[in-house]
Amino acid sequence: MKNRRKFLRQLAMLTSSLMIPVDSFANKNRDRWGELLPLRTLGKTNKKVTMLGLGGFHIGWTTEREAQKVIEKAIEGGVRFFDTAESYDNGGSEIRYGKYLVPKYRDDVFIMSKSTASNGATARKHLEGTLRRMKCDYIDLWQVHSLRTPEDVDNRIENEVLEVFEKAKAEGKVKHIGFTGHQNPFAHNRMLEKTTDNDILETIQMPINTIDMHFHSFIKNVLPIAIDRNFGVLAMKTLSDGRFFKEKRMQDKTQWESKDPIIPNYISVKEALDFVWSLPISVLITGAEKVEFIEEKINLAKSFMKYSENDRYQLLEKVSVKAGNEIEYYKKV
Repeated sequence: MKNRRKFLRQLAMLTSSLMIPVDSFANKNRDRWGELLPLRTLGKTNKKVTMLGLGGFHIGWTTEREAQKVIEKAIEGGVRFFDTAESYDNGGSEIRYGKYLVPKYRDDVFIMSKSTASNGATARKHLEGTLRRMKCDYIDLWQVHSLRTPEDVDNRIENEVLEVFEKAKAEGKVKHIGFTGHQNPFAHNRMLEKTTDNDILETIQMPINTIDMHFHSFIKNVLPIAIDRNFGVLAMKTLSDGRFFKEKRMQDKTQWESKDPIIPNYISVKEALDFVWSLPISVLITGAEKVEFIEEKINLAKSFMKYSENDRYQLLEKVSVKAGNEIEYYKKV
């Protein structure tokens, strides 16, 4: 118990260094589209990004009209960080950003995409497709996507995936590079280990939520190393891909049902997200297939209050009984 409290206290101290005081950025908390959400520093990139980002997976599978409305509501609400990947809906998510985000808002937003490529040639092909679909000359962040195991990391490095990422950055086709994964924290650790000497990677994306610390934890095993290396941390699966709720539906089909959901039986959505924002992350990426979902998260970002050490600990204890592979199904032990 004492060690857990100490760990949370140390992470909380690091969070403060990422948050940008509004007063000191009075000339940058608005742009031509309106007021921005609070800004945080994206690690060693030194870019200032909004604390909330729109996830691209849901943009790919929702209806065309809803995708447009969600993008526009995100802009209106002050979101300026947009996530996608070439694999989302077979490029459909990127195509929709190319239609509804890039033409009007490109100069004012930070766009990230990702590649699942297992070799350099495929990675290059993925990047060319990404730029074409989104109608961009460059993307702000490109990430090696969905690392599965330490062996997967070794294979991608051996097959020259990182060389392609480095070259794309040198050519100006991407501004920054990083990596993602949700299955295994030790895959992340292997990538961090393998890039210690050249230190080419700048961002890391991983599951961060209130039950993560109790099972195969990214918060405990990866986050301290990432922060020590000054990586920009992107939080995903903050509601365990919808499994914090009683029901998860996708394309009008029920994907998940629970008789004892974490929300609202144990904690609220606000508590779940404020816990994540209270950790040293740069951006919380949220999926939203409906306007009301992104609107809810925007309002929560605006009302964020950093939790005390005791509050964070109490939240962890409340949900500890729900930890494990049933809700965090994407983790592979």
